[in-house]
Amino acid sequence: MATVPSVSYSITVRLEVPAGGKAVSQLTHAVESAGGVVTALDVTNAGHEKLRIDVTCAARDTDHAQAIVDQLEAVEGVVIHKVSDRTFLMHLGGKIEMKSKVPLRNRDELSMAYTPGVARVSMAIARNKEDARRLTIKRNTVAVVTDGSAVLGLGNIGPEAALPVMEGKAALFKRFAGIDAWPICLDTQDVDEIVRTVQLIAPGFGGINLEDIGAPRCFEVERRLRELLDIPVFHDDQHGTAICVLAALTNALRVVDKPIENVKITMAGAGAAGNAVLRLLLAAGARNVIVCDYLGAVHEGRDDLDDSLRWIAEHTNAEGYAGDLRGALKGADVFVGVSAPGILTGDDIATMAPGAVVFALANPEPEVSPDDAREHAAVVATGRSDYPNQINNVLAFPGVFRGLLDAQANGVTQEMLLAAAGALAAVVTPEELGPNYIIPSVFHPDVATAVAAAVRESAGGRARGFTEA
Repeated sequence: MATVPSVSYSITVRLEVPAGGKAVSQLTHAVESAGGVVTALDVTNAGHEKLRIDVTCAARDTDHAQAIVDQLEAVEGVVIHKVSDRTFLMHLGGKIEMKSKVPLRNRDELSMAYTPGVARVSMAIARNKEDARRLTIKRNTVAVVTDGSAVLGLGNIGPEAALPVMEGKAALFKRFAGIDAWPICLDTQDVDEIVRTVQLIAPGFGGINLEDIGAPRCFEVERRLRELLDIPVFHDDQHGTAICVLAALTNALRVVDKPIENVKITMAGAGAAGNAVLRLLLAAGARNVIVCDYLGAVHEGRDDLDDSLRWIAEHTNAEGYAGDLRGALKGADVFVGVSAPGILTGDDIATMAPGAVVFALANPEPEVSPDDAREHAAVVATGRSDYPNQINNVLAFPGVFRGLLDAQANGVTQEMLLAAAGALAAVVTPEELGPNYIIPSVFHPDVATAVAAAVRESAGGRARGFTEA
């Protein structure tokens, strides 16, 4: 699928041009002729003979960015001095930092914040460990834990390469929910080592957010940590995605006036996200679901079923359909894709039922072109920011953890996930609801607060354990 210029591939080209002549006016034309978009043009130094100019523009990818630079360099009289990738500049030195919440201006303040005054606080916690939630950062701190095995759509790239993503996650926690989160990137993909490491660091945190850990390892890691820890453990790739999908589908079905109990849902993807989405959809009342992986429909007659696929087979596909995804899609009211790019065409969507809903969530390239899907479906959603109805986990996890921390919850229940999805869906008012607005913007001011309030109320002050679907 062709992409359009994006700020994520934004560059600033510092160059010199003759002060007279047509070079300045030709710069914008050069960028546009290469397919780029000029977002800023700043003269940083002026002289009688030369002008120094910073040209900032958006490209489609790194190769396209280089093509834009080549086009600029071809303008007569232009001398390129420096090309800066604005995304890399944002990441220089990392994106988060630690700041003190208390002043340390003199000896009195130092003696209260640190020794000797801090000893009294430590002894109070030693007598009652629950006081750690009241007297330390534990009450508002989350560990963002990864092993680097399933980072975004990049795959198993390791803990160091995962760190920029985890930093970004921590920044989102702070921006949208006021939560202090810290990246914990583990140099192991051994389940026992991951579980033991998180268990050992847990006293310093009020919650654990598991992130970008590959399936099926992520299932066992989460299960064991929930059993061991007395703080919430939330795997965002599973449960954050599930909350957002259910919220969006709730509103999409309102648009097409179909109850979830009556619709046929076809899913592509049986990994971590697909498993969690399925469980929450079933808990919300879905009855007719077929899940497909790369081998086709998941059914009880397959001889390759692991524990996760066996659960899916036992709870879906009641008629035992054994064909491929395209066959499963025929007559379906809803398609939910959490799988791979470009596996469907617009013609495939045309075989769905009238008033079809399509969620093509593979990133950055969806399972089907959104433009092609929109020709046949009533509602289309993706994970992309350049189309309406972006389903993004940032809609869920900040508010979920805000509610969990405020309630001093010991765990996460399915009821909390359903409450979060319902609250997120309700942010879109009946007056706003439509085919192109089934899910609010990540910057909507009510999202995190609404989700947090729903989770907090569902938690009832404290909750323990996790109830499977």
